[in-house]
Amino acid sequence: MTTYNKDNYCVILAGGKGRRLWPCSRSKKPKQFVDFFSTGQTLLQSTFSRISKLISIDNIYVSTNHEYAHYVLEQLPDLPPENVLSEPIHRNTAPSVAWATYRIRRRNNNARITIVPSDQAVFKEEMFLENISEGLDLVAAKDIVLTMGVKPTRPEPGYGYIQKGNTTDNEQVFEVKSVTEKPDRQFAQMFMESGEFLWNTGIYLSNVKHLRDCLHHIFPKVLRQIDEAKEVTLEEELLFIEEKFPSYPNVSIDSGLLDGNDEVYVMNCDFGWADLGMWHSIYESMKKSDDDNVVITDRIIIENSSDNIIKLPKDHLGIIHGLEGFIVAEQDNVLLICKKEDSSALVRKYISEAQIKYGDDFV
Repeated sequence: MTTYNKDNYCVILAGGKGRRLWPCSRSKKPKQFVDFFSTGQTLLQSTFSRISKLISIDNIYVSTNHEYAHYVLEQLPDLPPENVLSEPIHRNTAPSVAWATYRIRRRNNNARITIVPSDQAVFKEEMFLENISEGLDLVAAKDIVLTMGVKPTRPEPGYGYIQKGNTTDNEQVFEVKSVTEKPDRQFAQMFMESGEFLWNTGIYLSNVKHLRDCLHHIFPKVLRQIDEAKEVTLEEELLFIEEKFPSYPNVSIDSGLLDGNDEVYVMNCDFGWADLGMWHSIYESMKKSDDDNVVITDRIIIENSSDNIIKLPKDHLGIIHGLEGFIVAEQDNVLLICKKEDSSALVRKYISEAQIKYGDDFV
């Protein structure tokens, strides 16, 4: 039987629309609720399973939207229903973390919190859990924000980069010198070659008191009314969120915690990480065939083709000949075929065009 530290908590962020993986990720069922790789688990379930090896299920919260709360309850039946933080409107991740921090502080004023996205791949689970455990001990002892970084393996323009600053007592933990979000490929190449930069995984750790102070700096008024109240029932909290949550500005947790915060550190980790947020990054992180294709489908005949990523429905047969450097993705009523390198911009463009021309059923 696993013995858990009662002060360890986790917030899984699962409220995004996942549009960068359209058409396999749709507004009505985004990627985190899809068994994307036909493993028998959705991305959310994989994240939950991984983190529950370190943190008690009772101390895991899932932040999502009203539209998706039923998926969370269906896919995570062991999660206490009150641990699903269902938001009335889509906002960015900093408001989600602010609400979760408030809820956790009400339960445990000594809590140390891990914030994890629901759409990541971790290839070395034991190392991941070891890094998170070590990080939780660090933030329990110091009022800091600690982010998990990994060494770049390619000049990926779709990721955030963290520049390492001064060293600390822990040889794998550094002050954060600078942060660059999604640089162009030339700068990404320079960052990788310099050895000074790490990819930002979007995983953050802090103790609940310090995290609360950081978030009060970002959102000086929102939640303050009930945060300072002595007694608030769960019903009163939910009513307050329903009414006040839309007043949050649209700020990401990445910019909210990393910009202008002096006590921010990065741990150099090696747990085999990939952001599964866009087609290009999935291609780069997945095992490839002899002809450098990534095929996520059961039935395919492919010849004279290379450097492609292909995902088709289970009951479809794909026949591909003479294709190089493309995404071929089909789901329900949409088939996408486009060049892989510029896929993020192209996907955004065609989602907008499809919605304008043919309606919401295609997005």
